[in-house]
Amino acid sequence: MSLWQAVVLGVVQGLTEFLPISSTAHLRIVPALLDWPDPGAGFSAVIQIGTLVAVFAYFWRDLTHIVPATLRSMATRRIDSADARLGWLMAIGSVPVVVCGLSFKKYIEGPWRSLYVISASMIALALVLLLAEWTVRRRERSGGKFKELGELTWFDGLAVGLAQALALIPGSSRSGVTITAGLFVGMSRSTAARFSFLLSLPAVFGAGVYELYKERHELLGSQDSIINLLASTVVAGVVGYASIAFLVGYLKRHSTGLFIIYRLALGALLLYLLQQGILLSQSGEPLAASR
Repeated sequence: MSLWQAVVLGVVQGLTEFLPISSTAHLRIVPALLDWPDPGAGFSAVIQIGTLVAVFAYFWRDLTHIVPATLRSMATRRIDSADARLGWLMAIGSVPVVVCGLSFKKYIEGPWRSLYVISASMIALALVLLLAEWTVRRRERSGGKFKELGELTWFDGLAVGLAQALALIPGSSRSGVTITAGLFVGMSRSTAARFSFLLSLPAVFGAGVYELYKERHELLGSQDSIINLLASTVVAGVVGYASIAFLVGYLKRHSTGLFIIYRLALGALLLYLLQQGILLSQSGEPLAASR
């Protein structure tokens, strides 16, 4: 991987991590279209640390309330504030993805990275998100109330956490499945996005550190590799911060319709390119081949 490729992948990661269009999918698709080597699941997980820093930076004020309140609740064994409850919701919601991630690790890093799997996931979640939008519009028309962060229940946290585990399937999108689940349990679009971003902190941090340790010999094997990894991570963080700000503001005024159309179009395009033999479904060199 060249430094230029690393920077491009950092931009891709930062743009797509928080938009409900799947960063993992795009980190497979972009190299495939450009005939670059697949960066691999380890590289993809580690550069997510950059977007993790973006979440910390954007939600710093919230976290200065959530973390101390959660620690106090551990000491007193009482959850007596909305901030403490939110902290525990983040913890409980992170359990399913950890369990599933360890259980299905060989599939996540292997056959599930097939572009056929990614295209199917892109289309399937688009349809589920379309259904979620339909329920939101029905609630809006009937004058129903939407949940805000301070009103989330244990069921809400577990439901969104279970949905987050589906993000282990490339193409499904971590933010996509969690925002969708948030809409189904009655959150407003902006609240679903905010909880999705906060919920990403434990999972992304754990995955990034684990993959960095496991793949350290390859990812940190040379000075060029270290520079590429750092450059991609930093770029992902800067672009990711802008993506968070954009999506939170966008969903206050718009639906997720734009992302539904994008997912359907990209999924269909991928299937066409695969069927025509322009792209190969599995990782390997070359990743793109003309007929």
